[in-house]
Amino acid sequence: MTSDLSDADRTAPARTYRVRTYGCQMNVHDSERLSGLLEAAGYTAAPEGADADVVVLNTCAVRENADNRLYGNLGHLRPVKDAHPGMQIAVGGCLAQKDRGDIVRRAPWVDVVFGTHNVGSLPALLARARHNAEAQVEIAEALEVFPSTLPARRDSASSGWVSISVGCNNTCTFCIVPALRGKERDRRPGEVLAEVQALVDQGVLEVTLLGQNVNAYGVEFRDRGAFAGLLRATGAIEGLERVRFTSPHPREFTDDVVTAMAETPAVCPQLHMPLQSGSDDVLRRMRRGYRQDRYLGIIDRVRAAMPDAAITTDVIVGFPGETEADFAQTLEVVRQARFASAFTFQYSKRPGTPAAEMDGQLPKEVVQERYLRLTALQEEVSWAENRAQVGRTVELLVAAGEGSKDARTGRLSGRARDGRLVHFTGSDGVRPGDVVETVVTDAKPHFLVADGPLRSHRRTRAGDAHEAGTRPTTPGVSLGMPRIGVPPPLVPVGGC
Repeated sequence: MTSDLSDADRTAPARTYRVRTYGCQMNVHDSERLSGLLEAAGYTAAPEGADADVVVLNTCAVRENADNRLYGNLGHLRPVKDAHPGMQIAVGGCLAQKDRGDIVRRAPWVDVVFGTHNVGSLPALLARARHNAEAQVEIAEALEVFPSTLPARRDSASSGWVSISVGCNNTCTFCIVPALRGKERDRRPGEVLAEVQALVDQGVLEVTLLGQNVNAYGVEFRDRGAFAGLLRATGAIEGLERVRFTSPHPREFTDDVVTAMAETPAVCPQLHMPLQSGSDDVLRRMRRGYRQDRYLGIIDRVRAAMPDAAITTDVIVGFPGETEADFAQTLEVVRQARFASAFTFQYSKRPGTPAAEMDGQLPKEVVQERYLRLTALQEEVSWAENRAQVGRTVELLVAAGEGSKDARTGRLSGRARDGRLVHFTGSDGVRPGDVVETVVTDAKPHFLVADGPLRSHRRTRAGDAHEAGTRPTTPGVSLGMPRIGVPPPLVPVGGC
């Protein structure tokens, strides 16, 4: 990648930056890449509470209020910039890909706009905007480089995101993501495993494999079993204790993935399986490619292989044309599936999606009333499922900042292997990144409590790193190019 940095840029004091992230896990990981790029270009993270020389907004376009949120935040930044000569504001992510130059027209104090396909351009665009004293808008129409080729500054000492694919080949009528992220592009398994190994070498205990549709992985190199093989290979890396993935699609979810999950000890007994609707008719209009029976069949097979698996989901209420009978089917699936938790959404029109032009757009009050009924039912189910955990011994990877009430209660927080959040009574020397075992003593709908003494406490390299204030960094893994010192995959995977 060529640099647009001038001699003055190279000799000036290091400029500071802050990245604000909105949206999904993919955006969170993209922000780690943005931080890595900026640090490689000589920027430093702004101290907490201090104004940054560069503020990057990494946006999401999925929800209806995304635009209002962006322009509201830009409005708040304008007086900060006016009082801070030389400050720059950059907007990236899905909303930037969608709105393009409109962002600068609506907020002319923005310096840089870049899209989902050219994340790596940010440092050069910032330098060019300073040199030219005018806004730079650069939106690539296709992926320039796979994000894994870019450096990353990781947020956590113990857990890491690893992207296995970008983009999506599905055509769900409510979703704008394929238009903004493009067609699916898959990384080769060896590159994924090299990045995981690099994280483990720095003390990371847990990785989450990321993709818009992870179980379609392998489509680009025509290996339908690639995702199951990748799970097994990732789980075989020595020192890696937990493997998670998100998000799969029910249409492509196959039994070899269930078997790989059950037979690979490092793969956590947790599955996020988006439902969206329990009505076959609504699923057809959504163009989801599966029906209620297939969805519930997947849940049954997962629970047969992993009886203690915690299954979570996404549900949309009020899709165009949804009848009361359709909604009743969604409630019935929620009752049968017994989700540990659910991300529930009121349908919102997104310009550019087929659903936005469909007949049968529902009144806001109808959607709201159904939404309240759905969330009340899911709250009841979640609480019942959590109460069943009382008395169980759980292994927790201690987290940093997961519990909003921890300071008041004196508890610490951690994630169980099944992904449940547990607030527990700690002891001297327990640090984020360490691993403890404790017994669940109480349950709430959204978390568990463990107020007894710890059964065990294991200090880890991740805990050492957190205590030292260090975070893993990855320099990027080039597509198709072997890197010196990176071991080969531990288990053969199709498509290497």
